[in-house]
Amino acid sequence: MDLVSLLIGAILINNFVLHYFLGICPFLGVSKKIDAAMSMGLAVTFVMTITAVVSWLVNHWILIAYRLDYLQIVAFILVIASLVQLVEMFIRKTSPPLYQAMGIYLPLITTNCAIMGLALLAALKNYDFVEAVVFGVGSGLGFTLAIVLMAAIREQLELADVPQPLRGAGIALVVAGIMALAFLGFSGVIK
Repeated sequence: MDLVSLLIGAILINNFVLHYFLGICPFLGVSKKIDAAMSMGLAVTFVMTITAVVSWLVNHWILIAYRLDYLQIVAFILVIASLVQLVEMFIRKTSPPLYQAMGIYLPLITTNCAIMGLALLAALKNYDFVEAVVFGVGSGLGFTLAIVLMAAIREQLELADVPQPLRGAGIALVVAGIMALAFLGFSGVIK
C-alpha cells in the first residue's frame, strides 16, 4: 500500500471521529476551546503513534508468534493503559498548566475507543510495521484536525444567536454531523 495514500486516507477519508465515530467523548468534551483541543489532539496523536508501534510489536512478536492472537484485546488494553499513564506522568511533570487544562480528559485517553480501534484495525488489516506507524500518525492527525476544527466552530458559535433548544450539546452534534458530511466528500479522492 502507498504510504502517502494511507496517511491521507487516515487523516481525511477514514477519520476516526467523523467516519468511524470513535473517540466522540473527548471530541465533544474538549472541543470548546482551540488550545485545549490542540493539546488533546497532540496527546492523542502521540499515544496513537506509540500505540501503533507497541501494539504491532506485541501482536507480531508475541501474540502471533506464540499463537496467542485471541488475547489481542486484553494485550492492547494493557498497552494503551500503560502508554497513557506514561504520557500523563510526563505532562504532569513538564507542563502542570496543560495538565490542569486537560483535566479528566487526559486519563480518558485510556478509554478512548479510537485508540483501541487503531490497534485492532491495524491488526485486522495486517499492516506491516511502517504501515502501522503511518496509520497511527495519520489517525492521530485526523483526530487532531477534527477536534481543532470543531473547537474553532464552537468558539464562533458562542458569538452566534443559536436557538435555545439547540444550545450546548444539540448544536455540537449538528455541527459534528455536518463536519462528517463534509469529510465524506473526500471519499474517492484516493483509490
